Amino acid sequence: MGSVRIRRRSDRRRTHADDLPQSAAWPAKRLPRKETPLSTRSDASFPSIVVIVAELGPSLTADEALARLQEGNERFVAGKAKFPTVQKDVLAELAKGQRPYATIIGCSDSRVPPELVFDASFGELFIVRVAGNVISPEVMGSIQYAAVHLRTQLFVVLGHEGCGAVQAALASLREGARERSRIALLLDRIAPGLASVDASLPSDAQVAAGVEANVRWSMHQLLDTAEGRARVEEGILRLVGGVYELTTGRVRFLT
Repeated sequence: MGSVRIRRRSDRRRTHADDLPQSAAWPAKRLPRKETPLSTRSDASFPSIVVIVAELGPSLTADEALARLQEGNERFVAGKAKFPTVQKDVLAELAKGQRPYATIIGCSDSRVPPELVFDASFGELFIVRVAGNVISPEVMGSIQYAAVHLRTQLFVVLGHEGCGAVQAALASLREGARERSRIALLLDRIAPGLASVDASLPSDAQVAAGVEANVRWSMHQLLDTAEGRARVEEGILRLVGGVYELTTGRVRFLT
């Protein structure tokens, strides 16, 4: 495939990831931001709040982005989320372009919406969701787009407690359970990461261990490319894993 070029305001040219030299580093400069009111209601349920709309330009550093996700999750857990609604003028501003500060690779489970979990507003997170947070060519393409064109510096693989895809993959491995053909293909992408799960553990413990193992397996696949290793070694991009706790709403980031 040849290189892909798009227009930019700054230099009018942009280079596809496959053409980037190994030493290419993305600027970590903090972008200018402006605050736009979201709501002017003063009642207790909807206090006056603001949304930060990023101008087109370099995003937050990976460390700043991770801190922001952690702070948002703390607000979510405490019942103090600040983004209950959004005004039309904010949507109009976002229609001009997006500059998310982080990319989330998560599961499709309806109980784990990343924007709510991290108390993030429109335009703040670039989200790729697929059952079992599996890594496929399509997911890799979306992640490459986020890195090259959106220039998010933080990438988070987000699993969750009681993941049905992980449970099904374990059942297939341990008991020979069978699923429909396309579900089976998805489970085949999860299975290699579950090899280290102790089969002697109780079933619930196996699922818990499997969820974490699957997150680490997805991270491994993202790093198991020349491009992925080069970007992380530059010290600009950061890849982290996390597990969402269904009962508490808290995200436990893996070490």
